[in-house]
Amino acid sequence: MDQVISVTFIPVEPVNMPVSLETIAQTEGAKEIEIRPRVGGILIKRFYIEGEAVEAGQSLFLIDPDPYQNALAEAKAGFLEQNVRVIRARSEENRQRQLLAENFVSQRAYDVAKADLAITEAALQAAKVRVQQAELNLSYTTVKAPIKGVSGRSHFSEGALVSANNSLLTTLTQLSPIWVRFSFSDNEVSRFGGHLNEKNVHSVRMILPDGSEYQQEGKINFAASKIDPLLGTQQLRATFENIDQRILPGQLVRIRITAGESRSVYVVPQIAIMTSDLGRYVYIINENNEVMQRPVIAGDWIGKDWIILDGLNAGDKVVIDNMIKLTPGKAVDPQLQNALPSSLLNSTSIK
Repeated sequence: MDQVISVTFIPVEPVNMPVSLETIAQTEGAKEIEIRPRVGGILIKRFYIEGEAVEAGQSLFLIDPDPYQNALAEAKAGFLEQNVRVIRARSEENRQRQLLAENFVSQRAYDVAKADLAITEAALQAAKVRVQQAELNLSYTTVKAPIKGVSGRSHFSEGALVSANNSLLTTLTQLSPIWVRFSFSDNEVSRFGGHLNEKNVHSVRMILPDGSEYQQEGKINFAASKIDPLLGTQQLRATFENIDQRILPGQLVRIRITAGESRSVYVVPQIAIMTSDLGRYVYIINENNEVMQRPVIAGDWIGKDWIILDGLNAGDKVVIDNMIKLTPGKAVDPQLQNALPSSLLNSTSIK
């Protein structure tokens, strides 16, 4: 007589779930900024440590300020000189006005004095702008971080000559939030019922390279309005909080999104699914405590569980261990598992 094998089973019941799909994705900084000088000159000093986080407004580099200090001093001297000219022209205009009132000078003489005053006042405004520009240029000799982020390596060493707007000094990457770029094929998008966007996507989850699920849920912050004709995909992007900077730009991760209308499915542990040349199947315990193979159509994974789209009925007893010892018709000693599949305990997965 064959030995009866002890097996553990779970009774399956249908649950309502929205459509869920996974795809490979790549992370990128929400802001990736190139730091370039706004004035040229000799690079005197680097203030930051390469690769470390910097605060917005923190000084990164110092360009030789001496030429710009001299230019500012010259602009201020020009402004003072022009201011004296304005005072003199205003005095002359006032004197000519009084003489004109007493008919000691002609109207033409007064008009000339008035025009000279207007010219000198305009020149004073131009001198003032030159001072402001010189002050601005001097301030640009200290290159500051425009945002809070992680610094890149310095592309220039102290003593190098850098040019305004052209020389790439370093880069800054904002890590929180972190963006994740991914796409779904035209066929996959159709499974959700059409075009995906932030309104019809119920949840966005990120699976890290080690297989763990990122603790923060993401949000769609970009969805292409059409299918890319070259790739046949809809491009999407999600944003995740990354306060602890655990996620770095350029990482390959997986994105799982749920969207569309809910449907009735079954959820069983992945270890219960067997594969043969004819497809996937599970072992079901019948009323005589014998096992039988049941072909199933599997959908996507949710954590350690598998969504079964077709092949199971409510109340079926699905074997979840010792499957390697089983053959169709084998008598078993069934033991009920106490815990439900992990996905059924996760309220964020089942809607």
